[in-house]
Amino acid sequence: MKKPIIALTPAHNMDNDSLSLMPTYTRAVENAGGIPVIFPLEASKEDLTELANLCQGFIFTGGPDPHPFLWGEDIHKCCGPISVKRDQMELALLSIAMEQKKPILGICRGAQLINVGLGGDIYQDIDSQYHTVFPIAHQQPLPSTYTSHHIDVREGSLLAEISGTSGQIQVNSHHHQSIRNLAPGMIAGGVAPDGLIEEIEMKDYPFFIGVQWHPEYLYETDSTSKNLFKRFVDACSS
Repeated sequence: MKKPIIALTPAHNMDNDSLSLMPTYTRAVENAGGIPVIFPLEASKEDLTELANLCQGFIFTGGPDPHPFLWGEDIHKCCGPISVKRDQMELALLSIAMEQKKPILGICRGAQLINVGLGGDIYQDIDSQYHTVFPIAHQQPLPSTYTSHHIDVREGSLLAEISGTSGQIQVNSHHHQSIRNLAPGMIAGGVAPDGLIEEIEMKDYPFFIGVQWHPEYLYETDSTSKNLFKRFVDACSS
């Protein structure tokens, strides 16, 4: 059986207009049995479609903040760096991937961008826009290979299948933004103890999931993160 080709979206450094991607993403895909390829940032929809035709699945990676204009808000004073070029490319690619009914995985910013692209929105800054009795460290004071808080997994969700539990799992956390209102057709399969959405998924789609944590740093030691990439790559192989 041929290995599936998995497209990954790149990070965009606005200071020098360069592209990059942490090797943890490609290593996680390779470990799960896929062949990772990094897509260009500047490409017409026609070229993106041609490239997408060559791929069996798509990973929307982590990174800086989406532009708030995408969901009708002005930029909050705590909003971080923004790449309009990246927003435009990823939204076009999301549309193409869904037209082709191919598996989709969003990670951190990727999950947020997917939710925004489908009609939802996000908190531009958790600390100033979301308040709870016990604030979770969503920007953890630990390396990414360590977990920092729990997620309550929804019974019957795809996340429950992947993790093997409808109880709790442990995740790492490096984000100051978070999904606020879910896009139509999306459900939350996991939430943090403070109530923030940590996982989204779409029913009646071959494989469609977005996670707020960074499984690419945990797959070697954490069974849920390892199974997430394995299930995604397996879906790309079918």
